[in-house]
Amino acid sequence: MAAAPEFFERDRVLVDAALEKILPRESTLPVSIHTAMRYSVFAGGKRIRPILCLETARIFSPQADGAIEVGCALELIHTYSLIHDDLPALDNDDLRRGKPTNHKVFGEAAAILAGDALLTLAFQTLALAPVEPQRRLAILAMIAEAAGTDRGMIGGQVADLEAEGKPGDKGMLEYIHRAKTGALIRASIVAGAIAGGADRHDIGRLMNFGENIGWAFQVVDDILDVEESSAALGKTAGKDQAQHKATYPALHGLEVSRDIAADLEAKALKELEFYGPRAYDLKQLARFLVARRA
Repeated sequence: MAAAPEFFERDRVLVDAALEKILPRESTLPVSIHTAMRYSVFAGGKRIRPILCLETARIFSPQADGAIEVGCALELIHTYSLIHDDLPALDNDDLRRGKPTNHKVFGEAAAILAGDALLTLAFQTLALAPVEPQRRLAILAMIAEAAGTDRGMIGGQVADLEAEGKPGDKGMLEYIHRAKTGALIRASIVAGAIAGGADRHDIGRLMNFGENIGWAFQVVDDILDVEESSAALGKTAGKDQAQHKATYPALHGLEVSRDIAADLEAKALKELEFYGPRAYDLKQLARFLVARRA
C-alpha cells in the first residue's frame, strides 16, 4: 500500500478540527438531522479534496488564508454526494468508509435530508469564507458549476446511471469519469489556487493539473473496485461489475487501465514543473492518489 505523504495527516487533523467548528453539534435542534449529518462527515473520510485545496493554496500563500474553509465546503459537498449515491434509488449500498451507510442507520428520509443539509451548509461556508470578495465569488461560482449538471458531478452521476448495462463507449466513459469524480477534484485544486492568490495563468495550469489528476483518480478507483476487498476499500467491492457499470477495466482491461492512469498522472505532474520546489507537496499528493490501494 502506498504511504500517504508526511504532511497528509497534519492537514487531515486541521480539516477535521475546522469541520468540527462548522457543523452544528449533535445537541442542536433538530437533534436527528445534525446527528445524521455528523455521522457521515466524521465516518473516517480521507479528506482528499480539502487537502488538495490547502496544498494548492500554499503554492501561492504559505498561510493559505481561507483555503481551510473552502476545503471544508468541498468535503461537505463530497459527503452529501456519497450519502445520496448510496441510497436504494441510486447505488443501493450498505457500506461507506467502513461503516453502515447513512440510510441504513437513520432511514432514507433522514439520509436525503442530511445530504440536502450538508450541501446547503457547504454554500453557506463558502459565502462566509475569509477570502477577498471577488475571489470568493469566483470560487463559489466555480464549485457550484463543478457540482452541477453541465459536465459536473450530478451530470456525471446521471450519465453513470444511464450507462448501466449498456455496451462500453469510450467517449461516454471519459465524460462520466471527468464529471462524476474529476470535476470536484479539479474544483478543489482550482479553488485553492484562487484562494491563495493565483493569477489567470496559474489557474489555467492548475485547471489542467486538476483535470488530469481527477480523471486518473477515478480510473484508479475503477481498478481498486476489481482488485481490493470491501474491508480495504471501506465500501462494497465489486459493485461496478455487479451493476454492469461503465468502467475502465470493463472497457480496456486492468493493464491498459493502469497505463491510462500513469499517463494522466504524468500529464498532471508536468503542469506543476513551472512551480519548482513550491509544488513539491502537491506533487507528492498527486503521486499518492494514483499509487494508493484503497
